[in-house]
Amino acid sequence: MLHCPRSFARTIALSGLFLATVVTPALAADPTGDWKVADGVATIRVAQCSGNMWGAVSWEKTPGGTDKNNPDPAKQTRPTLGMAILIEMKRKPGVDAWEGQVYNAKDGQLYSSTIKPVGTDQLEIQGCVLGFLCGGETWTRVSPPIPLSVAGNPPKPGAPKSAATPPAPRTTGSVAPATKPGQKQAANANASADIGDICLLPEIAHPMPTR
Repeated sequence: MLHCPRSFARTIALSGLFLATVVTPALAADPTGDWKVADGVATIRVAQCSGNMWGAVSWEKTPGGTDKNNPDPAKQTRPTLGMAILIEMKRKPGVDAWEGQVYNAKDGQLYSSTIKPVGTDQLEIQGCVLGFLCGGETWTRVSPPIPLSVAGNPPKPGAPKSAATPPAPRTTGSVAPATKPGQKQAANANASADIGDICLLPEIAHPMPTR
C-alpha cells in the first residue's frame, strides 16, 4: 500500500478545499416570497413577473381593508388584499437590489424605491418622494423564495420548449400567524386569503402607466 507523507496529503486536502471554494458560486439574494411588513399589519408577496419584481398584499391582519387614502376617488373602495405595493422593480446592474416604485396605502402616494435583501430573512425597503423625505423599513421573511411564474414569465417567441420555465404547481400559498392546537382565530383578525400567483393579478398582468 502506498503512503503519502502527511505534509503532502495536507497540501492536497487544502488544495481541494480551495478549489471547491472557488468553483462553488455564492447563492444570489432572492427577494421573492412572502414578507411581513415592519408593523406586522400585512404580508407582501414578491414575485418576478415579466422580468421585474412586483409585490402585492397577500395577507392583512384586519381583513376587509380598502384603499381609502388613494387620491383617485374611483379607487378608494378597492380592496387592499391583492393590491400592488411594489411596482415594476428593475434589477440594478452588479448588485442585489431592485429599483422601481412603492405604493404607500397610508398616504396614497407613490415613492421612488429600492429593495435589497439582507441575508436570507430580511428585505430593506427605501423610498423617497421627489428626491427628499427619504425613509425606509425592514420586512421579515415568512415564506421561502417562490418559483418563476409560467404565466408572468412566458418564453421568448421562437424559443425551444426546453427554454420555457418548467411549470410549478403554484407559488406560495397564504401566510398567516400560526395558532396553537385547539386555538381559534378571531373572526376579524389574523384572517388569511390565498391570492395565489400575483403575476395573474390584473394590476400586475396589465399595468397602467400611472396610478
